[in-house]
Amino acid sequence: MHPSNIVLLEFHPERDDLSPGKELRDGLSVALRMGHTLWLANDESVSIERLTVCEPDGTGQSSFAREHRQYALHDYLPLPLPAHGETVEDINEADIEGLACDGKYLWIAGSHSLRRRQPKGEDGVRKAHKRLASVSADGNRYLLGRIPVVEEDGGYGLAREYQGKNKTRRAAMLRGDAHGNELTALLKDDPHLGPFLAIPGKDNGFDIEGLAVAGDHLLLGLRGPVLRGWALVIEVALADDEEQALLRLAPLDKDGALYRKHFLDLHGLGIRDLCVQGKDILVLAGPTMDLDGPVRVLRWRGAAAPAGERVVHAQELETVLELPFGQGVDHPEGMSLFPGKDGKETELLIVHDSASPGRQIGDSTLVADVYTIPRKRRRD
Repeated sequence: MHPSNIVLLEFHPERDDLSPGKELRDGLSVALRMGHTLWLANDESVSIERLTVCEPDGTGQSSFAREHRQYALHDYLPLPLPAHGETVEDINEADIEGLACDGKYLWIAGSHSLRRRQPKGEDGVRKAHKRLASVSADGNRYLLGRIPVVEEDGGYGLAREYQGKNKTRRAAMLRGDAHGNELTALLKDDPHLGPFLAIPGKDNGFDIEGLAVAGDHLLLGLRGPVLRGWALVIEVALADDEEQALLRLAPLDKDGALYRKHFLDLHGLGIRDLCVQGKDILVLAGPTMDLDGPVRVLRWRGAAAPAGERVVHAQELETVLELPFGQGVDHPEGMSLFPGKDGKETELLIVHDSASPGRQIGDSTLVADVYTIPRKRRRD
């Protein structure tokens, strides 16, 4: 399927560099549009990027997102590690993989995953073996939190604290440290997920890569593990802790459950992003391992208003889009609703990890694709 439109994402050249040889536009992991504001993140950064969506050009074939502003997460949340390690090039990344908004807060999810080192081309056998045996936990990846959203300049910005009419809204994150948080501690005893917490994300280990707001609850889509072809979504609720800037897990029901599990038969694919559309959830599904495609968008009906744990069979999921992907490049990684010509949210913006040279324009511009969402199929 070919895109119906494109959006040119224009980053500020002075804020585009992460470290030598890496740029923000190389590895976008998530996108969220709110009116004219477009929130983006790179999975190797410790910041949120804001662009402003402008009117399409005269041809009607492309839109622009400009006026890049960068929000450093350390200015809002008590992350366990500083932005940089021993050197400026050593970034203690948050591996941001999920963004969602409930109208008051921008919710943010890190991957919560371990990382295995990758051999380099010049490595000998011994050094390659050593790298592949090296598994580490980046403490900032255990981020599940919120930052108040405020109106500014015709769009939206972020604030550490905002005084509303009836309540003060504050930035806060789930209680944890450099080794995990309340959620991972709870999941260690889970029969499905516990064994995978010690496995790196790209090895089919535990890896959050989707976030959606469902009423008062959050849905966390997992890239891994995938169990016999079944992907998982974790449902949680968060409440203010006694200490400011911290959150705690809250009961989901009268029985006191602190999380629920939903299983989706994605034929072996993992979840790469989640997006609310009305009462439904759009699921971006792709490989759980470090592989190229297939990548597709599926509709999970009624998931934005969950009422208990669900097991969703393949025939219950409607395939919305089959997305193109490259060989080693252009992996669809994030999605957000986007307005069509009639102003209604009838299109889907897709951003890519490992952006190909063909998507990169000049020093800091990137091409993102927009697809028309087919009308929902009627149920028989």
